[in-house]
Amino acid sequence: MIAALGMYDRPETAAANDHFWQAIREGLGEGPTSLTRDMDMWDIWQSPDLLFAQTCGMPYRTRLHGHVALIGTPDYGLPGCPPGYYNSVFITRTSDGDTTLADYAGKTLAYNESGSQSGWAAPMTHAAQHNIIFANHLESGTHHASAKAVATGRADLAALDALTWRNITRYDDFADQLRVVAQTTPTPALPYITAPTRDATAIANVIRIAIATLSAADADTLSLRNLIDIPASAYLEVPTPPPPPQSTAILG
Repeated sequence: MIAALGMYDRPETAAANDHFWQAIREGLGEGPTSLTRDMDMWDIWQSPDLLFAQTCGMPYRTRLHGHVALIGTPDYGLPGCPPGYYNSVFITRTSDGDTTLADYAGKTLAYNESGSQSGWAAPMTHAAQHNIIFANHLESGTHHASAKAVATGRADLAALDALTWRNITRYDDFADQLRVVAQTTPTPALPYITAPTRDATAIANVIRIAIATLSAADADTLSLRNLIDIPASAYLEVPTPPPPPQSTAILG
């Protein structure tokens, strides 16, 4: 069996993720002794051995829906978002004098990958709604790399998952070089999934207990508040923009 929590896993959150998984495993009475951290995410999500993992809203609606079972959606208590929802933030350098997103029309946007809801779909939908077109798109590979690309001047703007941004402001020294210039409309946050042969409702019940019994320190580290029942239809109705017309990979 496979369990993974790779979406918000970084050195500072790894121990809390391990504790969270152990609480879930104890409640289920089965599962691997440790989280998988060395396997491609698509292989994890599509494995018939999947017991528990977190995916992104865009992969769920474009490829995984109908092939996995939706367990529920974690609530991270993000400002301006309903329970179980999140948004993207557009970040730029604190030294940059531009004050609105429209000021960045014709400039360079860094994003993690075109299959990401928070890094690509949400910001592109938001930009289109405001008739904003960016001149260049730099594919970074991760939200963290997108933020660093802005801090180091390789991009003018980046779109980040709001929880990732919260963690960057907590743990990364370069965060004081960055600020939020705009944010997108909230959409359902990254859902927990399991293989279609498993009882998603039973797993959800165990997860709720695991969240409630986390230590205050672990709950704060993971920003975990609750598990929300958001229907698949709410994910499927989120717009999917076209892929980038051109993209330059950020190396290093």
